[in-house]
Amino acid sequence: MNEIKESLRNIEQTYKIFQQQQFTFIAALEHTRENAHDKIKPVSSIGQVQTYMDHHCNNTTDKRILLMFLNICSDLNKLCQRLESLHSGNNTTNALLEKCKMLVSHSNDLSGIRAKYPHDVVNHLSCDEARNHYGGVVSLIPIVLDCMKEWVAHSEKLPRKMIQSVSDKHAHLQRRAGRAFGRGGATGAGPAISGQPTFHTATTQTSLSLACPAWESRRVQKKPQVGLGRAIGKMLDGPWKPPGRHAF
Repeated sequence: MNEIKESLRNIEQTYKIFQQQQFTFIAALEHTRENAHDKIKPVSSIGQVQTYMDHHCNNTTDKRILLMFLNICSDLNKLCQRLESLHSGNNTTNALLEKCKMLVSHSNDLSGIRAKYPHDVVNHLSCDEARNHYGGVVSLIPIVLDCMKEWVAHSEKLPRKMIQSVSDKHAHLQRRAGRAFGRGGATGAGPAISGQPTFHTATTQTSLSLACPAWESRRVQKKPQVGLGRAIGKMLDGPWKPPGRHAF
């Protein structure tokens, strides 16, 4: 959820820069609509702005501001997809998400939407521009941002177990599988561990020499030889006598 909030803040910061250039945006739409001989009907979709920029834009400044608008819309569309994969949601969050997805669709008709207080984008237009041409296209981004912020607010009230993305679940399963494989590999590769002491015979020493490293095999074989040498030495020396005149 923190990543979603961060992405939303970044889009808002970009939109604030775009909002300061609203007159440049309207001028670019005026120029491209005139080049397209399309000044009667309103600007009613993101796809229409895309067409103006691709085929009827002859000015670098106009292209820059139109591209900025389209990039913000694209970022909002991508964020919608991330919201959809974050959790299954409830009726409220799903309705908000569907509204966002509809608004950022390239073919959706924007001519009837209007951003209301505290947004003042429509107030910066003339009455004719607001009513007949650009009221919808300038209202799109602030309305979608409001819907997304409302989606986040409602999502944070949901149970924590619901707020886990599909990718996080997949990564969690992969980590669990990796740990299980690591435990299985370690158990299969090494000798069995037991709390009981281990007794080695000639047969077991032969098998150990095949399974254990060379240094381990030598260590296992030397222990019985040292004990046997000490026992033989004690038998040859006879019983222990205290030092002094009774030593001989």
